[in-house]
Amino acid sequence: MIDEALEHLVKGIVDHPDDVVVREKNRRGPTLEVQVNPEDMGRVIGKAGRTAAALRTVVNALSDKGNVRVDILDVDER
Repeated sequence: MIDEALEHLVKGIVDHPDDVVVREKNRRGPTLEVQVNPEDMGRVIGKAGRTAAALRTVVNALSDKGNVRVDILDVDER
């Protein structure tokens, strides 16, 4: 559910919503990897990282698993 909420939020921010993919991983605790088009990295990270921080805050507020890590990657990374 949290991954779907994060995907919905990110798709609303970016210019290429079809390139958004959210995967749940378990590396040193719960992790959500968000893949976006390289052209959208600036939009998702935001000025001084404010958008990314806001996304992390929302995800952690929705989470019942404690602190969830959110990693933002472009489509070339994996």
